[in-house]
Amino acid sequence: MFFELNLSYEKKIIDYLLEQKVLTIATCKDNQPYCANCFYVFDETTKTLIFLSDDSTRHIRDAIQNNSVGGSIQNGVTIVSKIQGIQFMGEFISPNETQKEAFYELFYDKFLFAKVRPSPIWGIQLNWIKMTDNTLGFGKKMLWER
Repeated sequence: MFFELNLSYEKKIIDYLLEQKVLTIATCKDNQPYCANCFYVFDETTKTLIFLSDDSTRHIRDAIQNNSVGGSIQNGVTIVSKIQGIQFMGEFISPNETQKEAFYELFYDKFLFAKVRPSPIWGIQLNWIKMTDNTLGFGKKMLWER
């Protein structure tokens, strides 16, 4: 089967999301796509990617206008048999004060250096993930949906 939707894959996907550090967020406003790379942490409990970015950046301005976002996370490996990566879709979150506290705590726990240059914090509530994992066989795909 090319795609498999199976909750047993959730652990593999979660482990991968916890291990990686950089996401690409893809936004679209007025039919104009845009993407940017950001350091992130993954909140396993809420299935949310958390990242810092100035609110003046194009990707944040676009996401505030259209909170339906996509993106990818990949391991940067060039050996075909070891390639892993995730494509995702989700809802951009402009956190309330309670969420901000929790988000900052998680983010600074992983990226303490980021305290040097404080920035606004954001989230992406994941709704759909496709993971490619060639370590399980060439072109192996796993799907997860909320």
